[in-house]
Amino acid sequence: MDDFRIQGGTRLNGRLTVDGSKNAALPLMAAPLLTSEPVVLHGIPPLADVRSMERLLAELGCRVDRSGRSMQVQAQDEKRYHARYEIVKTMRASICTLGPMLARRGEVRISMPGGCAIGDRPVDLHLRGMEALGADITLEGGDIIARADRLKGNTIFLGGPFGSTVLGTANVMSAATLAEGHTVIESAACEPEIADLAKLLNAMGARIFGAGTPRITIEGVEELHGAEHVVLPDRIVAGTLAIATAITRGDVHLEQFPWDHLLALTDRLQEIGVKIERTDMSEPCERCTVHITAPDAFKPVLFTTQPYPGFPTDLQAQLMALLCIAEGNSIVTEKIYPDRFMHVPELSRMGARLIRQGATVVVQGVPELIGAPVMASDLRGSASLIIAGLAARGETTVSRVYHVDRGYVRLEEQLNSLGAMIERVNAETGEVIGGAPSITTRPLGGVQIPATAAHPRA
Repeated sequence: MDDFRIQGGTRLNGRLTVDGSKNAALPLMAAPLLTSEPVVLHGIPPLADVRSMERLLAELGCRVDRSGRSMQVQAQDEKRYHARYEIVKTMRASICTLGPMLARRGEVRISMPGGCAIGDRPVDLHLRGMEALGADITLEGGDIIARADRLKGNTIFLGGPFGSTVLGTANVMSAATLAEGHTVIESAACEPEIADLAKLLNAMGARIFGAGTPRITIEGVEELHGAEHVVLPDRIVAGTLAIATAITRGDVHLEQFPWDHLLALTDRLQEIGVKIERTDMSEPCERCTVHITAPDAFKPVLFTTQPYPGFPTDLQAQLMALLCIAEGNSIVTEKIYPDRFMHVPELSRMGARLIRQGATVVVQGVPELIGAPVMASDLRGSASLIIAGLAARGETTVSRVYHVDRGYVRLEEQLNSLGAMIERVNAETGEVIGGAPSITTRPLGGVQIPATAAHPRA
């Protein structure tokens, strides 16, 4: 198991390109289960969750050929339909194989999914959608078993207590492409990842209309064929890098920035005082270049996580880290996963003043954060602790960083390329894994940190 050892106090400076979206890539990788022809995907990030999905697809009879950030997936043995617990337990998005397999193979057995422990995320809406399409659903030994001769189109409501379900929408939409007749999904998730999946499915011969809106209609077809697709940029990675730049009062250009998909974040960053500008207005709004700089003092803000296009729950923890050093009181309300606050006690260990009351946290800004040993408990919470460590005085050790590897491609190397000082170390031996970052002296917030103090191992 690895840790991150972070020496705070350096400003990020330079240029980075945002990777392809993990949350888009995983449902896209499941789409080839709907056809026997090869599907080629470009821009797939080399992440732990992607590797888990590759293993799962191989178990489900698919051949996966990978070259860099491109892959070709082709279903070859369509008699295999069991997604076993050993793989599914590591990745919640494995549930998105349910709809494609049921529609194409008529039967699927999939273990109840795992993933981050950020609160209750039941799969009832997925199962309700499959039953509405005519599937017979049973539970046996912790597995979901679904069967159907051929799915039938229907009108399906997918709204839940905390908003629409993204993976549920992906599952039902994928399954309905091969269903007989007309399907309407009401209260569908509007996330860009759903529109991206629909774009691939339509390229494969599906007839999907309205993806990206609360009402999606699908005209079922007899079969789908192969296609080629480029995954959209990862809006959560882009947002994380933007916040990391801001908290260090850096100066960074981010390429492939999904501007249109992050308006809720850029609105809050600009209110805080962060300057984020598009540098080329001729570029597509989904893949533009932005220039990010930040002031010496941050203003407090209020924000509430909401389904897209509201503020994304996957950026709540990261922005909270920034607000820890704002001048005044900020209020953060979590409406998607009310228990998604496991980063709060860890940030408090670094000197943050945080008061939680149910689904709301009051953030009382402090002049600085202090480096400390902290533990990551989920993917986005780990990113917030790394962001806090970049700005903290002294050394921060973030343990259990396998969480961050699920959603970010060697985040420490990306941040080090901008001037951060992060080492990946073996948690048991303390040995540095890979090359150590170069040791430089950069002022942060007007304070000059000597090289010897900034990095005791220098």
